[in-house]
Amino acid sequence: MPRTSAEREVQSSDLAVRTQTGFIYVALAIILTLASGPSMVILLCVLAGISSGELFYMLRSDAKMPNAVFGIVAAVLYPVVVWLWGMEGAMALTLVFLFALLCWYVFSLEVRVSDVGISLFGALYCGMMLSSFIPVRYALGGFWGGLLVVLIFAGVWLNDAMAYLVGSRFGRHKMAPKISPKKSWEGFAAGLFASVVVWCFMTLVPGVTMGIPKAILFGILCGLAGVLGDLAESRIKRNTGVKDSGNIMPGHGGLLDRNDSMFAVAVVSAVLLLGTGCLG
Repeated sequence: MPRTSAEREVQSSDLAVRTQTGFIYVALAIILTLASGPSMVILLCVLAGISSGELFYMLRSDAKMPNAVFGIVAAVLYPVVVWLWGMEGAMALTLVFLFALLCWYVFSLEVRVSDVGISLFGALYCGMMLSSFIPVRYALGGFWGGLLVVLIFAGVWLNDAMAYLVGSRFGRHKMAPKISPKKSWEGFAAGLFASVVVWCFMTLVPGVTMGIPKAILFGILCGLAGVLGDLAESRIKRNTGVKDSGNIMPGHGGLLDRNDSMFAVAVVSAVLLLGTGCLG
């Protein structure tokens, strides 16, 4: 059914707000990532802390009782310990966090095992997964390491943007109607193409030893990881009955809404680039 003029005006206004908010977020992320390793760590700490807080808020709407204080603190600490001590630090933090949750469970009789589980999940999901960008940046170091991470960001952003633009304009075939009714296969294909294009540009970064065929494969895999992350958060929102994880980003919702794809892509890109010897 054709849209009315009022509906087109509302859609245009929503797109303008979404674009302005997205521009500010993208600009800050690029500046902090390129500036230095420590400034990128600060960026990741902020994203992890706010996103985990939004996640715990949504879970409370579903009659869950996560330990938000423990979870947010752990999520914020993950980028710091990975920066200082690598994956050994992340494992140590996970063990300390787990023992803290066990103490909370033992001495708080109203706490359920499921509450312990979602508290741990929130910190790992929003904190440890996001920290995977740190070893990628430091594998190259300096400006080029920061640029590589920015390009990974760009792959996620353009995937989301193209999926939204093409899906809203040409989307006819629903991809996951029971989880995210607005997503279409047309938008999915456009987003995947954008991800591949960005990954092909990564082959031009000094220190990256990755040919075009491998870049195409990695772009597809990271594009799929981004869609999985997006659908995972959509599933959480549908289960909890929450439309947006927050309202910190007008036109987008919360930071978790904006970065749900980023968590999975952080891990997959780190495994692909570091595990196959593409950086050095």
